[in-house]
Amino acid sequence: DVIAERIRALGVIAPGSYDDYQKLTIIPPVKGRPKAMEMVALLVSAQEATARTARDLLPLVAEANDQPTTDLLTQRLDVHEKNAWMLRSLLDD
Repeated sequence: DVIAERIRALGVIAPGSYDDYQKLTIIPPVKGRPKAMEMVALLVSAQEATARTARDLLPLVAEANDQPTTDLLTQRLDVHEKNAWMLRSLLDD
């Protein structure tokens, strides 16, 4: 996992358990069993939240002059924005 590898390269232990991730996420848990299109909307929201997080970190890593992390954030931002766009297109019909 490239994100965990980058975290370790910075000298920090990467989170690895569900509990660790649950403490770090801004994406709320889903309750019940949403219908298919509700699930798509939830996925759009999660992709957008992840993209926002990556975008919000860019100034911090730029200030630290951390080019490898900037590259990683840019790559992740691209993936999550494209995922959100593609999923959003399913909701537009």
